[in-house]
Amino acid sequence: MSVQRLSHIGICVSDLGRSLAFYRDALGFTELSRINVEGEHSERLLGIDGGKLEAVYLERDGTRIELLYYPDAGHLPQSSLPPINRLGLSHLSLRVADLDSTIETIIQSGGHCIDHTRVENSQWHTRVVFATDPDGLRIELLQAPGDPAALPG
Repeated sequence: MSVQRLSHIGICVSDLGRSLAFYRDALGFTELSRINVEGEHSERLLGIDGGKLEAVYLERDGTRIELLYYPDAGHLPQSSLPPINRLGLSHLSLRVADLDSTIETIIQSGGHCIDHTRVENSQWHTRVVFATDPDGLRIELLQAPGDPAALPG
């Protein structure tokens, strides 16, 4: 197989500073690097006229994300929270030690809690809810006993 590894997951943001603070300070990602690109190659690759791009790479637990900000072309806003079953990236998922304090931090950092999705399962001793980042990307928050690195199921 010629694929070597997963490089990163790209997230388009409307305010680079706000999103960097959210992912770094509220969710514990570490900044790795920044890039600024523009010109003919960037426009062709991105398919955006005025393809100037500012990007910040962040990492947490071996997963890298890239915050993408387009200062000239702007962004296309979401009109509402997309359905969870829409094709493509549906959400990020984070295992948390304290669901309530994580929700509080997310709200204080510009995100939102989707309260009606909250589920508490006393049989499995789990609590889970969806929240969003400041631009509306859905983030699943799961508080559960056991090894945080273990996969569900």
